[in-house]
Amino acid sequence: ATYLSKVINLVKSAQASKSKTQVLADKAAFWLTIMAVSIGVATFTAWLLLGKDVAFAIERAATVLIIACPHALGLAVPLVVAISTALSAQNGLLIRNRTAFENSRRISTIVFDKTGTLTKGTFTLTKIYNFDTNYSRDKALGMAASLEKNSEHPIARAVVKEAENKGSKFFAVKNFQAIKGKGIEGEIEGASYILASPGYLKELNLVIPSELKQTSATVIYLIEKNENNLISAFALSDVVRPESQGAIDLLKKEGIKVWMLTGDNAQVAKEVSEELGLDGYFAEVLPDQKQDKIKELQEKGEYVAMVGDGINDAPALAQANVGIAIGSGTDIAAETADIILVNSNPKDIASLIMFGKATYKKMIQNLIWATGYNVVAIPLAAGVLYGYGILLSPALGAVFMSLSTIIVAINAKT
Repeated sequence: ATYLSKVINLVKSAQASKSKTQVLADKAAFWLTIMAVSIGVATFTAWLLLGKDVAFAIERAATVLIIACPHALGLAVPLVVAISTALSAQNGLLIRNRTAFENSRRISTIVFDKTGTLTKGTFTLTKIYNFDTNYSRDKALGMAASLEKNSEHPIARAVVKEAENKGSKFFAVKNFQAIKGKGIEGEIEGASYILASPGYLKELNLVIPSELKQTSATVIYLIEKNENNLISAFALSDVVRPESQGAIDLLKKEGIKVWMLTGDNAQVAKEVSEELGLDGYFAEVLPDQKQDKIKELQEKGEYVAMVGDGINDAPALAQANVGIAIGSGTDIAAETADIILVNSNPKDIASLIMFGKATYKKMIQNLIWATGYNVVAIPLAAGVLYGYGILLSPALGAVFMSLSTIIVAINAKT
């Protein structure tokens, strides 16, 4: 039940699972075994037919079988996997899906969820706007905090924290309900109130006040439902993570396009996008639309990675070619993702992609070496150069076989 136990199980699971590359290596090792036995029998028969005695023919066949022992080929991928998975965990990258990790080298576009990923996700209530004189700012704040009290959303936490700091009165809330991607609703003192997003405000046929149309803050609105009356607005600000800029610079240097996905208004999205130098953004996206935005990019031929931390990000994480969850986010996001960033540092994503490329490169190098070694060594063991005075003994064959395994192991480690 502990966090450490979960990490250990994830690493074990990743090391035990097989990717397409390892399945390919396993098949190659299987067929190499079949070929080795076949070539061994053929070698034994050929030397007998060429007039050599049984002892000589057995020695040639034994050398072929020793040389062709598929140690190097069988270990080419698992060694790299065991080492890379352990190193990943040490560096804060927990791999749940090995195929996705290996495919991270193919990522052409990364989509970041804004809140809690590119930004700290720790909102601060900066200003309260009052539009109905029947409600004081303090009362409006208390009502908003009462509605938000049971929510774990960063905005909700900021509103509740500000109300607690100011000593605002909290009210009993009845018939509470969350309106997906739009806001929350509940009854306070016999009347229904809504805490709404800007998009939901428009749906209710209420006009966004002029002083809030160009704000870069995230704004939520308190509305008396029965009267469709706008009471107050709460402006909140979030701060871009210091590491985000470095992460985006590294990704763009690798030729990867970086996009942002957010439910915030276009003005907020534009400012964050311009500050970080993003290639594009999707603003005012409802939770159920996030998955569609990922599909949109995939349909344009992009190999997409999605980075998110919330429950609302889970469908998009599942839709993406590679889903990456921020470790400080929800369990649902982590369970849906292929890779989890323990340290919640966007810069680790650049490290992940470069590490994925290096891991795949090591696998291919080992496979090429193990295959090339057998192509050259098996004919030598069979005695094709016997006419030139070159003949491998079984003992020398064993040395070469061991040496090939050692080279694969050293290459995997370095």
